[in-house]
Amino acid sequence: MERESLLTVLMILLGGMALQLISAGLSTHSRSKRFFEPERVAWFRLLRPLIPALLVAACLCGWALSQPDPVPDRVGPLVFIVCAPFGLIGVRAILRAGWSLLRSPNRLGIATIGLIRPHIVIAPELARFLDDRAMRAALAHERAHVRHLDPLRIWIAQFVTDLQWPWSSAQRRFETWLAALEHARDDEARAEGVDGADLAGALVASIRFHRHSTGGVCAPLIGNRSALEERIARLLQPLAPPSDTAPTTLQVAVLLTLALMVAVALGALYGERLVVGPLLAVS
Repeated sequence: MERESLLTVLMILLGGMALQLISAGLSTHSRSKRFFEPERVAWFRLLRPLIPALLVAACLCGWALSQPDPVPDRVGPLVFIVCAPFGLIGVRAILRAGWSLLRSPNRLGIATIGLIRPHIVIAPELARFLDDRAMRAALAHERAHVRHLDPLRIWIAQFVTDLQWPWSSAQRRFETWLAALEHARDDEARAEGVDGADLAGALVASIRFHRHSTGGVCAPLIGNRSALEERIARLLQPLAPPSDTAPTTLQVAVLLTLALMVAVALGALYGERLVVGPLLAVS
């Protein structure tokens, strides 16, 4: 069997199994403080279930580097039967991600759209609901979304959430992060001198303009409706000092890179004897 084909099958099987097991475990004991987490903490919690799957994939890549091509091993029908559900979940996630790029967004009041080059769109009719101060506040909030490439991050987060289907805990973590994201962009706008009351007024006006606006790949000003009251009350409070003590993205990237390198080395040394060999023998 071709080495790359066997590697792909094993990645789908073992990587999908690792992702589903972690998601199932989080669904049984995870209790987050919804809508109150700092944005980076919520972001890392959302992506955390991917780490075991990435380590499994790295280990399998290390194993593949130590194998001849074609591989003398054969995959039995049992492996394909067990692999099928994980493959279907992956295909579903890819199709949903592609559809979100192709479909036209619903009519929005003000939002940030675009993956690689995000930009702000404003419905001309929205000006009737906003005064100058509220409009400046809304634009400051959306410019913060642009700086952080939030439409791309939302698209990635939704894809990661879909990979963990059907566990509801993944969707809850996604919603928690979306709420934390809106809070973080509110705070960033206020740190630049925007009045919280003006931003709250822009939020209320946007809801009046389009109560059920949901775009495809966008970061709407409204955010999560279930967090609306808390968000408005938060905007009317004095701006609190930042309390995000989560590790930086660079720190996480360095640690993950080191872990992946170790996984590749372990896969090259022990993958055939401890993982692939016994698995194929059972199939």
